[in-house]
Amino acid sequence: MRGRGRDRFGLRDLFAEAAHGIGARPGRLLLTVLGTVLGIASVVVTVGLAQTAAGQIGKQFDAVAATQVVVEPETTMLMSGEERAIARIPWDAGERVLRLAGVEEAGVVAPVDVSGRTVTAVPVNDPSVAAQPSPDVVAASPGLLGAVRGEVVTGRIFDAGHDARADRVAVLGVRAAERLGINRVDSQPSVFVGEQSYTVMGIVDGMSRRTDLLDAVILPAGTARADFGVVAPEELQIRIATGAGSVVARQVPVALDPNAPEGFSVMAPSSGSALQENVQADVNAIFLALGAIALVVGGLGIANVTLLSVMERVGEIGLRRALGATRRDIAGQFVVESVVIGLLGGLVGSALGVLSVVVVSVVQEWTPILDVRMALGAACLGGVVGLLAGTYPALKAAAIEPVAALRGGT
Repeated sequence: MRGRGRDRFGLRDLFAEAAHGIGARPGRLLLTVLGTVLGIASVVVTVGLAQTAAGQIGKQFDAVAATQVVVEPETTMLMSGEERAIARIPWDAGERVLRLAGVEEAGVVAPVDVSGRTVTAVPVNDPSVAAQPSPDVVAASPGLLGAVRGEVVTGRIFDAGHDARADRVAVLGVRAAERLGINRVDSQPSVFVGEQSYTVMGIVDGMSRRTDLLDAVILPAGTARADFGVVAPEELQIRIATGAGSVVARQVPVALDPNAPEGFSVMAPSSGSALQENVQADVNAIFLALGAIALVVGGLGIANVTLLSVMERVGEIGLRRALGATRRDIAGQFVVESVVIGLLGGLVGSALGVLSVVVVSVVQEWTPILDVRMALGAACLGGVVGLLAGTYPALKAAAIEPVAALRGGT
């Protein structure tokens, strides 16, 4: 009898019964597949957006951190407890390092000691400006603006001619200009450091590498040396091409002082940024957690609908058992139904997820990044979710006794 039953309900019959069970209620099938579609689509979208966002984070790191080199003189500790520089950055350091491969912009900067003199502006239209604290005064070479990613809001930056002639001109950081009540330069406003006046040539903003300069009055290096006796630059700012950090770090000290390159400290980006990798890992973990939650919800939907289908088809199950179907045949039917539903949801969800990633990336003007293997794996994952979700309802169906099922069905 078992042999005849096993012959009567073969593999072909198993898939035929599963196909009939799936197609018997199209509305319910659509709702069940929809849950899996949403789960798989969520996984693909979240992982895809995580990869895309990580790519954007990488670009931001490359645009700023990976293209910044800062050079400072090494210091030594004196017996008095004070630090003293063992080397001096030359005033023409920017011109020297521009000859190196990979260097795009370079400029020096130094603080200016104004000996307690206040910084004021003429004309002053706002009475409250006089109550503002004086901005700092710094000296810089013309190349500093490009090295720290600054931009001219109005007017212009001083050039090498102003520097060489020690012209009494100045450029204001945007916050310093606001503090001094200056918002335009066409009327040739002046700032006073004590009693000495300096014509304002321009107002600058940006300065992503030295945001403190937004609060400063910037003088040409030659002017600061002539008027305030500034001895040497505090640091050299360099903007480099991406990936040139290690090469530039080796060559800059030699370019500044071939006889004593060890007198300079160079802070340059490495080929890989640990901070960037950590941020990318955190973003991936967050999005994967959200995707996993959505996928669990989809799996529970399949399990719930399959279990409901078992309860509604008790009579059918009892009839099949009475005709010779084994517990394994019954369980296999519901497992196949769940796997097929999961695969359908996985395929549709994966396609919708890929489309969503592309659409979001286009809208945000990003470069979409998505591993094709992940998209294909997500479709197969739908089948796995269907298998897991259908296991319990299938065991429940297989445990139904024929007599009890037929009695309950009638």
